[in-house]
Order: sequence, then structure tokens, then C-alpha cells
Amino acid sequence: MIKRFFWISLFLLLASCSKNDKPIIAFYYWKTNLKFSKTEKEVLKDNEVSKLYIRYFDIGLQPQTKVPFPISPIHFYDNVQHFEIVPVVFIQNKVMLQSNLDVEDLAQKTIHLIDEINAANRIKYTEIQIDCDWSLDSKNNYLKFIEQVKKLSHKKLSATIRLHQVKYFKKTKIPNVDSGVLMFYNMGSIAPDSLNSIYSREISERYLKSLKKYPLSLDFALPIYSWAIHIRNQKVLGLRSKLNFGELKKDKNFEQISPIFFRVKQSNYKNGVYYEENDLLKTETISSEDLKEMADDLNDNTAQPPKEIIFYDLDEFNLKNYEKNIFKQVISCF
Repeated sequence: MIKRFFWISLFLLLASCSKNDKPIIAFYYWKTNLKFSKTEKEVLKDNEVSKLYIRYFDIGLQPQTKVPFPISPIHFYDNVQHFEIVPVVFIQNKVMLQSNLDVEDLAQKTIHLIDEINAANRIKYTEIQIDCDWSLDSKNNYLKFIEQVKKLSHKKLSATIRLHQVKYFKKTKIPNVDSGVLMFYNMGSIAPDSLNSIYSREISERYLKSLKKYPLSLDFALPIYSWAIHIRNQKVLGLRSKLNFGELKKDKNFEQISPIFFRVKQSNYKNGVYYEENDLLKTETISSEDLKEMADDLNDNTAQPPKEIIFYDLDEFNLKNYEKNIFKQVISCF
């Protein structure tokens, strides 16, 4: 009887482990020039990263002609052939809003440029990812574009998905892709208030319960970036990326007036930006605790576990804000 109980317990344990295979760690790479720093290489090695989602180019509209064109194609300075590379193309929604858009032509040109970049860098690929925050007005063009890319590329196709597109998928529709990546960030508006626009648990909870009803298989993208919102007279002037908040505390031109706000004590230039006396900088960051909280909430609400957790984005400036094993801690939540 004891022997039989042992084998049953072992079977249940093995079955449980097979159902709980942890997702892999992957990263987005979002810089125009791909050259890994020492810190970036260490993170890739320590986390046994084998897959990178690399932004190849954006697609925008030429100001005069309103014709779609590629913006800032990537340049490779490091060899990436030992990684599985997924080219990511970010398409501005205004491109898809064009009433006279030649969807097939745009799809052909998009695939052609991806192939050109890959051929020049001897990169083999099996998947393309399209990143576009499409709207109700642009969805018809966007969905047709996805169909054309799928048809013409003969590649696996994935697409980024926003929280509102999950909750209201019957209105926003679901692109005909093999899988989606839920962008679990940029949840609020860029505003002079005290809310964090990158991540708000309160906002995410309005959408999380919809995940189990969403028909498309999803992986999750989590944020590891930070920025500051530049405010003057209660108006947002812009986002200031890659500001070292530790250095800001030591800068005599600024004073910290709350955990997230700095005030400009005297007018000055910093990193090429002019700050006027009494301007405010609202800092928005993502802590390790935030990342684990996101993972727990997603795990509690997803219908099926993700195969990948993709962190946005691989950049030495971002990585230095976290302890060495944070990425493994996050995937252990699933």
C-alpha cells in the first residue's frame, strides 16, 4: 500500500512539474545601433537568454506626401547569430488611419526591408512581430495588413496587444497572428499628477479578469525602464529619458520635494534640456517589487501560462537599477 502511494505521489509531482514549466526570459532591444555593453552581455549570459526581439525600424508618414516610409532602420555592430532573432516593426497608428493606404504594397515593402537587413547581417529568422496600437478607426487597415504580412512572409507572426484590446476584443478585433504579447505597461496618461503612467495596479485590475476570456495565446512584456515627466506651470513639456535620479539628488540645481518629485531651484541645462526655475520633474520607475507583483497578478488571471516573459528593454541604464537575479525571480512567479 505504501509503495503504491509512493508511485502515485511521484506521478502527481511529475505531472505538476510538467504543467508548471517556467517561461523563458527574453528581451526587447530598442536602440538604433545594436552593440551590447559589458553589463548587457552579462545579463544575457546569466539569464541564459536565447531569444531577442529587436526593433528593426519604425514606419511613419512622410510629412509632405503622407506616404509610409521606414524610420531609423537598425545597424548591427555585434554578432547576434547565436540568438533567435525576432524582427519587430513598430507602425505608427496614423499610417493605418490613411483611407487610401495600399496595404499589400506596405506589407511587401516591410518584409523586403526585413529581409534586406537580415541578409546583410546573415541573420536567419522564423518569426516577425508587428507592434501597433491600432484603434477602432484604423483596425480594418491594420487587420488587412496583418493578413498580407502573414500571407507574403511565410513566417510565424506575432503582434503586440494592449490591455484595452484584451478587454474589448469584440470591438477592437483580434489580428490573425500565431500569438500575441501583452504589453503590461504604459497604463496611464502622461500627466502632472502623482500617478505612475508606466504601471498602476489599480488600472491593471480593471482589465486583468478579461485575460481568461481572450482567445489568443499570450506572452507577457514587462517594463524595466524609467523616465521623468518635465512639468512647467502644471503643463507637461515632455518625457526625459535616461535621467540618473541618484545624480539628480546630488545636483545643486534640483531639490527633491517628495518621493517622486524634484523642483528646479535655479534655471539650468541638463543633458541638453533647459530647465526653468520652479519646473518640476516627476520620476516614474518600476521597482523589483512592482515586477513581482505584476507577475503574480498575471499568473492569477491568465487562462494558460505564458511561454515567454519579455522585458522592455535591454539597456545598461535600465539593468543597473535591478539586482542580478530579478529576472529569474519574476519568472518563478509563474
